Amino acid sequence: MAFHKVVKGTVLVGGGALATVLGLSQFAHYRRKQVNLAYVEAAECFEPVNREPPSREAQLLTLRNTLEFDILVIGGGATGSGCALDAVTRGLKTALVERDDFSSGTSSRSTKLIHGGVRYLQKAIMKLDIEQYRMVKEALHERANLLEIAPHLSAPLPIMLPVYKWWQLPYYWVGIKLYDLVAGSNCLKSSYVLSKSRALEHFPMLQKDRLVGAIVYYDGQHNDARMNLAVALTAARYGAATANYMEVVSLLKKTDPETGREHVSGARCKDVLTGQEFDVRAKCVINATGPFTDAVRKMDDKSAAAICQPSAGVHIVMPGYYSPESMGLLDPATSDGRVIFFLPWQKMTIAGTTDSPTDITHHPIPSEEDINFILNEVRNYLSCDVEVRRGDVLAAWSGIRPLVTDPKSADTQSISRNHVVDISESGLITIAGGKWTTYRSMAEDTVNAAIKVHNLKAGPSRTVGLFLQGGKDWSPTLYIRLVQDYGLESEVAQHLAATYGDKAFEVAKMASVTGKRWPIVGVRLVSEFPYIEAEVKYGIKEYACTAVDMISRRTRLAFLNVQAAEEALPRIVELMGRELNWDEKKKEKELETARRFLYYEMGYKSRSEQLTDRSEISLLPSDIDRYKKRFHKFDADQKGFITIVDVQRVLESINVQMDENTLHEILNEVDLNKNGQVELNEFLQLMSAIQKGRVSGSRLAILMKTAEENLDRRVPIPVDRSCGGL
Repeated sequence: MAFHKVVKGTVLVGGGALATVLGLSQFAHYRRKQVNLAYVEAAECFEPVNREPPSREAQLLTLRNTLEFDILVIGGGATGSGCALDAVTRGLKTALVERDDFSSGTSSRSTKLIHGGVRYLQKAIMKLDIEQYRMVKEALHERANLLEIAPHLSAPLPIMLPVYKWWQLPYYWVGIKLYDLVAGSNCLKSSYVLSKSRALEHFPMLQKDRLVGAIVYYDGQHNDARMNLAVALTAARYGAATANYMEVVSLLKKTDPETGREHVSGARCKDVLTGQEFDVRAKCVINATGPFTDAVRKMDDKSAAAICQPSAGVHIVMPGYYSPESMGLLDPATSDGRVIFFLPWQKMTIAGTTDSPTDITHHPIPSEEDINFILNEVRNYLSCDVEVRRGDVLAAWSGIRPLVTDPKSADTQSISRNHVVDISESGLITIAGGKWTTYRSMAEDTVNAAIKVHNLKAGPSRTVGLFLQGGKDWSPTLYIRLVQDYGLESEVAQHLAATYGDKAFEVAKMASVTGKRWPIVGVRLVSEFPYIEAEVKYGIKEYACTAVDMISRRTRLAFLNVQAAEEALPRIVELMGRELNWDEKKKEKELETARRFLYYEMGYKSRSEQLTDRSEISLLPSDIDRYKKRFHKFDADQKGFITIVDVQRVLESINVQMDENTLHEILNEVDLNKNGQVELNEFLQLMSAIQKGRVSGSRLAILMKTAEENLDRRVPIPVDRSCGGL
């Protein structure tokens, strides 16, 4: 790898060069992962200064009272948190401030892959681009390291590349084998070829027409927001003063008496939750703000040229039955030349991503156009026996990639994820670009530059092989102890172990007694997900300050099913209010903010637009007659609408009991004009939307259909939410 010299005022494009040149002599040995996957260098054993991360209040006190830090990092995403961890473990007095929550931006909205980038390697070979090659090789090393230091949050994932033309089989095989070769000792597991029949065994929902075989290769997968949080919490445990909801209002500068030149000396910070402002002084300030990179650079120099070109990537989540539990899918050439991943994640299926220029915003919204693009690409690869329905989209989000490029470039798809370290005339260090997988090496390059430019006294980076919070004492069987020692149900125990690692026992100790024979403890927030109430209390210890923090980044409910997240919200707000002493006004505000977040940023808006009072009724006459008969079994008085009373009457006639609140929720899902009743036209609009696949899992439709079939047989009616699709 080439060494890129740090020169003041120069944009540095690094491929891990500084990481290669500096600091490797300190590592004495290598550790092989238990799964026999990869070698990574082991960091020196040294313990964090805090057994637990200090409270947010204690961190704010440290920020306010410290005369001067060595390094102040702006931005609490993966890269910013990585910079803080790298700096503090070198012995530098470190601070980090984040305007929102840790991982609230791009770092929580990724494809959830830890990968070198198959397509980047293809470009490197096709274009003989040595810089792209170095980036892939570096990323593959970082992939192995991340799987090692956070084994509870990450795991290898086999990904299938289906082949539909004979000539493509050797072409793709050579490319994937080169991917293994570049990884070298960091190769997770050797790729292999599958026949058509074996491919369908592994991925039975795959389109089998014209399929000639498949190639399977391995990459890593992780829980991105929790991984980001683990990095930030680890930095806090090692002594970094980290605080979320701290906005940088302006940069502080002072004049060098010898040269007469100004240099950045800290930042004026505002506590977003209280409005209080104070100065945080530091010898060096690092700008790690992702898509907002140029905004901070312009605080330093209003004439600074833009170096960041944002690109929007939309992902959708669908029910788990759309993919095998342990096999992903890669579409290497979509209809417009992009790449689509189709992956199992958290027992659901994630599909994405798109790649298009966008404006920078704090609240990116997934567009219906992008959602439908992904659905259409998924349809191309799945069997015709599998109906890919718009209504099965459980959540959708858009993330803004901070790509580094020539501002004149209009094509973001051809840009690599290489990162840039920029040093301004006043000494502001900016780290931009890169990708999630390489956050650690990016942080190392950035802190190396900071040490050199600002003459800081520090040793080499110590983060290779350094376990993140929860990873050190985790084991694949840890969940069994949780079941045996605390009486948690197995699914909940597995979830806690995979989310908190060796800290899962602390969550289990907080779990409430259920009052049942089994499980003994662990009251769920919502029935179909393993999140429990104790996680809300523990999430506050992890710096959660709002309900949005809890549903999206401490738990991942908002990313898995927005309807389930909305159902859990009142209880989450109640529990947080109890811990944080919220009054009723504050609780209402939190509910409103969280619902707005789900509505706009997580795809709930798209759900509501699938069924409105303007929706067309596209049904055959025979279907209309059939649905009218079903409707009139409930509307016995021929009023033209049904109410809760009508539904209760039918249910009582077949000996089914259901509480009034549940019935109200069920009818409200279909009551488009919100007048407290469901008219015949609204019911027909619902059934038409279901036939078109725009709506799925309607509890009213299932209830009425089952009641019609079982009025004489008196069979209980299942009304649990089915999929809860958008």
